[in-house]
Amino acid sequence: MADIVAIVGRPNVGKSTLYNRLIGERQAIIDNISGVTRDRIYGFSNWNGREFTVVDTGGFVHGSDDIFEAAIRRQVHIAIDEADVIIFLTDVTTGITDIDAEIADMLRKTDKKVILAVNKVDNGTRALAANEFWSLGFDNTHFLSSMTGSGSGEVLDAVTDLLPPEIPPENEESEIPRIAIIGQPNVGKSSLTNALLGEERNIVTDVAGTTRDSIHTKYSKFDKEFMLIDTAGIRKKAKVHEDLEFYSVIRAIKAIDDADVCLLMLDGQDGITSQDMSIIQLVLRRKKGLVILCNKWDLVEKETNTAKDFEERIRFKLQPFDDVPIIFTSVTEKQRIFKAIEVTLEVAENRRQKIKTSELNVFLEEILRIFPPPAHKGKFIKIKYVTQLPLYYPAFAFFCNAPKYVKESYRNYIENSFRKKYNFTGVPISIFFREK
Repeated sequence: MADIVAIVGRPNVGKSTLYNRLIGERQAIIDNISGVTRDRIYGFSNWNGREFTVVDTGGFVHGSDDIFEAAIRRQVHIAIDEADVIIFLTDVTTGITDIDAEIADMLRKTDKKVILAVNKVDNGTRALAANEFWSLGFDNTHFLSSMTGSGSGEVLDAVTDLLPPEIPPENEESEIPRIAIIGQPNVGKSSLTNALLGEERNIVTDVAGTTRDSIHTKYSKFDKEFMLIDTAGIRKKAKVHEDLEFYSVIRAIKAIDDADVCLLMLDGQDGITSQDMSIIQLVLRRKKGLVILCNKWDLVEKETNTAKDFEERIRFKLQPFDDVPIIFTSVTEKQRIFKAIEVTLEVAENRRQKIKTSELNVFLEEILRIFPPPAHKGKFIKIKYVTQLPLYYPAFAFFCNAPKYVKESYRNYIENSFRKKYNFTGVPISIFFREK
């Protein structure tokens, strides 16, 4: 289950700078997915042996220089609902403002774990001034400078101390594929869940999960068995005026972390949006299987090549990872929903493949013979052997004499060759070059 750490606070206190500090330099990797038009607002951090997701709430507010107080309140409410730990960030240079006091009042009324972080404390004078913030009433208060990194380690220590205990996976369920239904609001997630489960409640067993809100249902019907992780329509709170984009992404993070394969539902009338691309980023970065369902296809006006053209547009946006099943469905008409499950279970099997080292090296000789690695400044690259790494997703280590000189184009050639030889449709794979 994903542990969520949300950074909240008024504008211009340094939320994005702290976010970048907490997730570290690993996130400087460039995304190879087109269509991502805005800054990343969620990332993954590892500290003291704990992995967790950091959410920068400021990234969800457009025009943050002129933000309405109501938007801040919405984000704090959502963070209170969804996060395991909340970092309440303030600014020592402005002192305690009315908005800070209001946010503090909201947070004190919850039972969530809150860390008060006073930012921009980078000299002795400011360290003295920061003591004012103890008056907000939070025992877990830290002074830091997110720009220089001073004090950020103490904040991370506090975060990992407050995270809920890790829950080991249940052994009896470990072999059953876990499928998460994700996507934007109103694309048909609830309808798909209801169509799959039907009225025969005796064929499913509710499994007690964590207190963090995902519903896990064991499906056992028509010789199919899997765990369905449903995030649609869970805990609709009348008092929370939801920022739908923020809310759906946090829900998606939780579901993705718990799943083996994700069913991303699109509205066939809208096509694939930048928000969908953001969710796909999450899936691929977490190395989960992916199947795309274009729902409400019965409502789309069609010509001869409508489906083909629609699919081509999606695959173009997904490049370079376009080896993804795309299925056109109508949940209300129950068109191709069981085909979608069959394909999803195939992707789950693809993701669990374990290939013998001897077989891999026979195939390696074949692809090297067809296209050997290009030389770099006269230096020939020799790949000695390959082995599959013991990870929960397909990952392969290639041992060679000069790994840093292997070009990205050759890495893509090897990945494409592996995809043709072994069925990795719908599954991200990782290829590492190591020195031998």
